[in-house]
Amino acid sequence: MAMHETVAQRIAALRAEIEKHNYQYYVLDTPLIPDAEYDRLFRELQQLEAQHPEFATHDSPTCRVGGKILDAFTPVRHAVPMLSIRTETDISDAGALAFDARVRRELGDPDAVVEYACELKFDGLAINLRYERGVLVQAATRGDGETGEDVTQNVRTIHCIPLHLRGCKADILEVRGEVYMSRRDFERYNEKQRAQGLPTLVNPRNGAAGSIRQLDPALAARRPLSFFAYGLGEVRGWALPETHSAVLDALGKMGVPVSDERAVVRGAEGLVEFHRRVAAKRDQLPFDIDGVVYKVNSLAFQAQLGFVTREPRWAVAHKYPAEEQMTVVRDIDIQVGRTGKLTPVAKLEPVFVGGTTVSNATLHNEDETRRKDVRIGDTVIVRRAGDVIPEVVGVMLDRRPANAGEPFDLFKRLGGKCPVCGSAIVREEGEADWRCTGGLFCPAQRKRALLHFASRRALDIEGLGDKLVEQLVDTHLLDTPADIYDKRKLDLQTLADLDRMGEKSAQNLLDAIEHSKQTTLARFIYALGISNVGETTAKDLARHFGTLANLMAADEARLQQVPDVGPIVAQSITAFFAEAHNREVIEQLRARGVKWAEHEGERAEALPLSGITFVLTGTLSMSRDEAKERLEKLGAKVAGSVSKKTHYVVAGAEAGSKLAKALELNITVLDEQQFLQMLKECEAT
Repeated sequence: MAMHETVAQRIAALRAEIEKHNYQYYVLDTPLIPDAEYDRLFRELQQLEAQHPEFATHDSPTCRVGGKILDAFTPVRHAVPMLSIRTETDISDAGALAFDARVRRELGDPDAVVEYACELKFDGLAINLRYERGVLVQAATRGDGETGEDVTQNVRTIHCIPLHLRGCKADILEVRGEVYMSRRDFERYNEKQRAQGLPTLVNPRNGAAGSIRQLDPALAARRPLSFFAYGLGEVRGWALPETHSAVLDALGKMGVPVSDERAVVRGAEGLVEFHRRVAAKRDQLPFDIDGVVYKVNSLAFQAQLGFVTREPRWAVAHKYPAEEQMTVVRDIDIQVGRTGKLTPVAKLEPVFVGGTTVSNATLHNEDETRRKDVRIGDTVIVRRAGDVIPEVVGVMLDRRPANAGEPFDLFKRLGGKCPVCGSAIVREEGEADWRCTGGLFCPAQRKRALLHFASRRALDIEGLGDKLVEQLVDTHLLDTPADIYDKRKLDLQTLADLDRMGEKSAQNLLDAIEHSKQTTLARFIYALGISNVGETTAKDLARHFGTLANLMAADEARLQQVPDVGPIVAQSITAFFAEAHNREVIEQLRARGVKWAEHEGERAEALPLSGITFVLTGTLSMSRDEAKERLEKLGAKVAGSVSKKTHYVVAGAEAGSKLAKALELNITVLDEQQFLQMLKECEAT
């Protein structure tokens, strides 16, 4: 603090600066300073206020961290009732057309083109903020519309709500809006809770309402809440603009958060277009909404229209199909995905949610099912947003029946066997999912297994693509990769008769199948589709073991002697080869002519670049794939990143961070000319 600056001046300056940064961070999402600098300013203010309590005020930024636990909420009588807006039950375009027709009729001008302010209907908790001379003095819930609850201490913890208004000294200005929790903040909060073994929130709306309507302000301070204003309550000493949209613009200039997702439109067509436009991006919004709100924009027209049965005639909520509903879990099924992943699925009492009838909802995996403690017989909350697969987001524990099922145990439920093919199931260390080990045999995995087996880097069977594999599997011509080489199943006439084939295409495919029989051990290992075994690992395994028999006989300890093969990869390999179904398919493949040169590992030792690791970076005159293939034929290993184990880095044009790393580690760098000369010399030997 400068010598000439008084304590009071410093406190005032710190408060102003901190509030400026709060607005930049929480409202505009454009922070101007690092968190550490903000924390330094905040600690200085806290220290000064503690040393000089005579300067303490309830609008200081330090009041946002929560206070003493409340005994109960004090009732607050609203000076202007917080009335509910009528909901248009017809979710089609007719809802907007009906509202516009009513407004024109009530205004006495059926041919008028009325101007409307259109906003989002936020899914949170309605709050009234009372400012006196620009300072926040009270926050209250809607309650029954006449009387709410004083939640001032909790609302002060919401950083985006200004404790004092910019440029407004109105005697009284009540701002009304919605406290909500963004989807991102909701997920982050739940992740932290799960990491600490603490209860999680069911959904963002409950998170917002539960944070405000509880008695410990410190708890509210720990929950990330936000706010959007949508209107006014009591106003004294402030000249109202002529339109509702201008009111929101003015509040925004005062520092009050106002959603950008709003528009001024004319006539019924404008309402319909807004409803459709928001519906199209509803799922991409950072927060939940359950509809849109139409308001007659002219405040004079609003006064003329007035109210009916405690609802304004000049506004209506036009909803979208509910994204969450309650229903009952009738059973828990387990589905096998195309990669062998086992997913528990709740079989539900059918319920209409998100615009469609839902009878199944994903439980993701065993851990999630246990964390949520979903059991057969439970009443649950189901969510469906857009095209997202419906999911169970929470259990209503107070409705759990006495005869509810036991806690979910996937392995016990299945007896350790895949429900589709009977192969063993495994769950690798650190993985959330159980998987079927019958990758070459399991019907649920057929299409993926066949496509992977025939892919260019595996057996490279040109012409055996998605559409054809789908036909061959659906007609039961192909059940396993071994069937590709069964001439009793795939002959010229059978293939020619398939959709979009013909005799020429069929013959080309048969030629490609025949050509693919001569392969390499590395390609064959990769083609098996073993979990966690990619192309590079397959080459390392082929080089190390030399024969398929040696690989299949290796235990986890031997497998981990291979470079870059750790416990998880080793477990995947042993589990795959331990499954009798997979071994049977491998035997069939070899019996039908798929072959390679054995002892490739021994041959690799004699190659010119055996044991040498290269990293390619930048742009070369040849493709990256071609350079990699030429190096590997010479016995080299091509890695994706630079480390102390790297022998050479080949740097083409515009080489970046890998080149810098190589220079830092003093690794030999080859330019393209040097690289090509090395290839030429090695290939000549």
